[in-house]
Amino acid sequence: MLQLSGLDATFLYIESPEMPMHVGALHVLEMPEGYKGHFVKDLRSLLAARLPLMPALRRRLWWMPLNLANPAWVDAEPDLNKHVVEVKLPASAKKGDGLAELHAAVGELHPKLLDRSKPLWRFHVMEGLGKSPEGRKRVALYSQVHHAAVDGQAAVALANILFDLTPEPRVIETRPSKRVKTFRHDMAEMLRGAIAGEVLQVGQIIRELPSTVTSLTRAAGAVAMNTPLLNRGKSKVSNLALAPRTMLNVSVTPGRAFASLSLPLAEMKALAKLHSCSLNDVVLFVCAGGLRKYFAAHGLTVPRKPMIAAVPISLRQPGDTSSDNQASLSFISLGTHLADPQKRLAHIKASSAAMKATMGSLKSVLPTDFPSIGVPWLMEAARSMYGKAKVAERIPPVATLAISNVPGPQVPLYLAGARMMTNYPTSIVVHGMALNVTVQSFDKHMDFGMMADAAAMPDVARYAEAVRAAYADLHMLPPETAPTPTPAPAKKRPTTKAKPVATKKAGAKPTAKAAPKAAAKSAPAPARKPRRPVTKATAA
Repeated sequence: MLQLSGLDATFLYIESPEMPMHVGALHVLEMPEGYKGHFVKDLRSLLAARLPLMPALRRRLWWMPLNLANPAWVDAEPDLNKHVVEVKLPASAKKGDGLAELHAAVGELHPKLLDRSKPLWRFHVMEGLGKSPEGRKRVALYSQVHHAAVDGQAAVALANILFDLTPEPRVIETRPSKRVKTFRHDMAEMLRGAIAGEVLQVGQIIRELPSTVTSLTRAAGAVAMNTPLLNRGKSKVSNLALAPRTMLNVSVTPGRAFASLSLPLAEMKALAKLHSCSLNDVVLFVCAGGLRKYFAAHGLTVPRKPMIAAVPISLRQPGDTSSDNQASLSFISLGTHLADPQKRLAHIKASSAAMKATMGSLKSVLPTDFPSIGVPWLMEAARSMYGKAKVAERIPPVATLAISNVPGPQVPLYLAGARMMTNYPTSIVVHGMALNVTVQSFDKHMDFGMMADAAAMPDVARYAEAVRAAYADLHMLPPETAPTPTPAPAKKRPTTKAKPVATKKAGAKPTAKAAPKAAAKSAPAPARKPRRPVTKATAA
């Protein structure tokens, strides 16, 4: 029995009509020259051939009796006619690039929950876009996959199977699986599996307790070193402070607004190198600058305290392509209280460094699974109370928005013969954080997907333009130069006063002891032989 981990199941328990828990992307696709086919049929054919390699799309939930513990995955055969559907865009989409119509369509489709009795995914093929400047047909694809099934890195691994590097889809030979498919579990099997899993989880917690305590101690030390109160003012940046309350720290509604933005990848990398920072620091800088500009455009006062970004971090080991969630959450101060862009960038760099120093010690002990008996009741009750009582508007906010930067393929990709032109991520907003900015590198650009609560930020497209303007500000900043080392002052040689020479009495003879002393003073000191390094051998 493949039971969901604690982290995977959490995305099911906290889901509600106001907080759908699926992720995905909006792709604009350009057909080959002279294409006369029907893309939705081509996509279904491709998926039918590659589904054996994508288990995340071939399973559904099987619930525990009385919802006692986390559900399990069972095999399922998805009906591609229902999972790959066609959407007609309005006639206005044929004018211009059609992005406004695509954004509106995503805003309408994203709030619709996925059917939990079926595999948790759906693809929407959007027809009705105008042709490309070269006269080729264009369509769009909006994908939805539940976060209980994949995280950001797992979604990239899924895309590696689905997409090709050439217009001609590659032929992937698949061997029939010897595993016996399981389409259902009986009650006794589910209860035995839940109890066995509980015992294993408790045992693992006990075994890992010593290393967990050590890691927590190191992390606490790293936090203390980056806290101004404890490091005697050497650092003014801390990620421990709560976020200021803003228009984004509200209980969200079922409505969604979506916008997108593309920035040149090579240019962003060059700017990161110029300012001695990471590409992720550049992403945080433009998002922070966009917030300041958006607030100013709406006549809102920028808080005196810096806004805080909730930033997911991957716990996945290199080469791990499993489709479960392996991520945690960290917080980074965005320096939005600083009007000077140069100081704001320095603040973000210091804040990122402080976060890495803390999370580096914790990555190995952050849990993605935990005992689950009774947890579904508690989490669903807490989620219901949190939303209905609007708790997000009553407690101090821990973050202003979510910002996620997921590494993606930096080469052209093709889907069923069509070239993918954009890869705008679509992600989740939750109570207390009404804006999510997810960024993914693709081909020669960085694609930003901005999902917002429609009531809190209906004009999220204006925020996208504010981020573009903040990126222009980064071009105006002077490059960071290393401080020129100040030469050390030349040391003055100590002057020795000449001692008066004693006048010898006539007939006096030099003593035997005086001669060797005088010779020792005048003779140069012998060169000192270097000490040979001593190698200590460890006994086997």
